[in-house]
Amino acid sequence: MPIAIFGAGGFGREIARFVGPTDQSDQVVFVSDYDEPITNGRRVLRLEDVAPEFQVVIAVADSASRRQIADRCTARGLKFASVQAPQAIQYDQVEIAEGAILCAGTIVTSNVRIGRHFHLNLNSYVAHDCVVGDFVTFAPNVCCNGNVTIEDDVYIGTGALLKPGITLGRGSVVGMGAVVTKNVAPGEIVVGNPARSLRPQA
Repeated sequence: MPIAIFGAGGFGREIARFVGPTDQSDQVVFVSDYDEPITNGRRVLRLEDVAPEFQVVIAVADSASRRQIADRCTARGLKFASVQAPQAIQYDQVEIAEGAILCAGTIVTSNVRIGRHFHLNLNSYVAHDCVVGDFVTFAPNVCCNGNVTIEDDVYIGTGALLKPGITLGRGSVVGMGAVVTKNVAPGEIVVGNPARSLRPQA
């Protein structure tokens, strides 16, 4: 199955290595709206030049941008792939919707439900009984413990730790290294240990 990786930035180049070797230039390509200076020997196409037999995976961290790109791909009739590094692990009763990227060293344990276009970056995990929405991004080394609910469009920074049983509201952002012990409201930005809001309520 030929794969088109939308985004030839750092994350796109990282995942390209496990999506397919560079000698398969006709099977794994980049897609970009820009002239990319580094492509690691792979072809770069514009979206309008992607053939219908290619399935797309979107390697763009920002949730809003990822949504817009997904809509553009859908409008062109393109389908989406999910890709997983050989070192990624899934346990039993895991449901992951289309467009997911699971990087090396990641683990999704038991009875987990994950939405569309999820990014699970290097050495992050999602533990038992979590529910994760659409267009959620985990940066590297995120520890998501059991029974956590993460709504759509959430970004979780490198090294963050999520306490069991909490909810992260839609569009919230968890800063690097934050230790989140309480629910986070939609659109809230939290940082620190313990995590606190950057926009405290009046």
